[in-house]
Amino acid sequence: MPVNAGHVGYGSVPSGASETCPLLTPEPDSLWRPMTREELEAANGPGWRKVRCYLVLLFWLAWVTILATSVAIIIKSPRPVATPLKWWQKSLFYQLQADKWTEAQTEGPEGMCAMDEQLPYLKSLGIGALILKGVFDVEVFPLNLTAADKNFAPLAWMQHLLSESHKADLKIVLDLCKLDLLAPQGITGNLSATTQTLLEWRRVFGEFSSPEEERIVVVKQTSDVLRPLNGSRQVNVTLVDVVMRSILPHSHHPLFAQEVADAVERCLQTRGDDIWPSWTVGGNPSQELKKLLLVLMMTLPGSPAIHYDKDMEKTKDKSKMNRAALQLFSSLSFSKAREEALQYGSFTFLPFNTSSSSNSSLSSPLSPPILAFLRSWGCVHFLVLLNFGFQPQSLDPAWASSLPEAGLFVASTGMDRFVSTSLYSLRLRPYEAIVIKLLEAQNYS
Repeated sequence: MPVNAGHVGYGSVPSGASETCPLLTPEPDSLWRPMTREELEAANGPGWRKVRCYLVLLFWLAWVTILATSVAIIIKSPRPVATPLKWWQKSLFYQLQADKWTEAQTEGPEGMCAMDEQLPYLKSLGIGALILKGVFDVEVFPLNLTAADKNFAPLAWMQHLLSESHKADLKIVLDLCKLDLLAPQGITGNLSATTQTLLEWRRVFGEFSSPEEERIVVVKQTSDVLRPLNGSRQVNVTLVDVVMRSILPHSHHPLFAQEVADAVERCLQTRGDDIWPSWTVGGNPSQELKKLLLVLMMTLPGSPAIHYDKDMEKTKDKSKMNRAALQLFSSLSFSKAREEALQYGSFTFLPFNTSSSSNSSLSSPLSPPILAFLRSWGCVHFLVLLNFGFQPQSLDPAWASSLPEAGLFVASTGMDRFVSTSLYSLRLRPYEAIVIKLLEAQNYS
C-alpha cells in the first residue's frame, strides 16, 4: 500500500513531494484548533446550566431519601430488649448431698479444708449457687433457723461454710422444710394455707434480704400440674421466685430410652407459668443418656440444677472419660453465661418425629425419635438436637428446609465435633446431643 494513501494528514506524503519528506506533517489549522470563548459560552448556555442544577438537586434528594429510609427501617425494625436478670436467673445450681459434708466433718479440719478448696473450683466451672440438703430437719415446721440438724453439722460448721462460700462468690440455697403445697387447702381470713405459708417464708427472708443480697423462695414441683402460686388477688407480692422442676418422672427402675424420650417431649411441649424454672433430671435414666440430659438441662429456658457428680470433683488424676464430661459441662456453662439466646432467648419446639407424620430420618420404627428445639435472640439462633435412639440418624432435608444449612458446633456429648457443619450431611450418633449455632438469620415462626 502506498505510503501516501488515504486522507492527507499525519503519516501521509503530500502530492508532488518526495518520499524523503518527514512523515509527520502538521495538518491545516482549520482541522485542529481550540474552541473560542464565544463557542464555550454558547455550549454552556442557560439551558445547560438549568439541566445541570436539576441533576445535582436530584442526586442530593435521592441520597437524602435513601438515608432517611435506612434510618426509618432501623428505628421501626423490631429489636430484642435485653432482660435484666436476677442472680438466681443467671446462676447454675449445684446440689450437694448432706453426706458429703457429714463425711468432711468426720474427717475433721482436713476434711473441711478439702471441701473449702472445692468451692473456688466449682465457681470456675460457672456454678453460681450451691443447694444444700439435709441441713435442717425438714419435717419440723415452724423451723428454728438458729440451729442446724445435729446429724449434719453444728452451727459453727454452717457459719464456716457460709463464710467460705461468700469468699468464693457462691450463693447458698438451703432445703429448709418439706411442705405439701398441693394438700387440701383450708381458708383462713380469705387466704389459703399455701398463701399463708409462703407469705410467712417471704417475711422471714425479707428480714435478711437486701438489694445486693436478695433472698429467694424456691419450691419443688413433684407433680405434673402445679397450683398457681403468684396469682392471688388478695396478695400483691411475689410469693415464689423459682420453681424447681424435674424433666423425668420419679421411677424405681431405670427408664428405657423411649420412656425418657416421651417424658422429654412432654416437657418440651408443656408451657410453664410465669415463675422462673430450675431444671433437674429427676427419674432414673440409663447411664448412656446422662450426657444427653445434661445438654438438655443446660439449654432449656431457666436455671439448671446439677446434682453432685464425681466427674466434676477437683482431683489430680482424671481419666479420659472424666475429662470429656468436665469439658462438656464447662463448654455448656460458658456458652450459657455468654449467649443471650441461651439465657433468656425465645424457645421454639421443632416437631421432628410425631406419630402422625412419617420421617425418612428414622432408621427403625422402634427407634426413639430425634427431638429438636431452637433458642433465639435477635438474629442469633441455637439449634439443639437430641438423638434418643440406639442407632445413628440423619436429618431429613425436607424437615430442615426452613433452617440455614450451615452452622458451627458449640458442644456435643462426645466433645469431638468441631468447626462448621451442614445440616443436610449431619448424622447423629446413638444417644448423642448436639448444640449448633446457626450462621444465617431466618424466620422460624
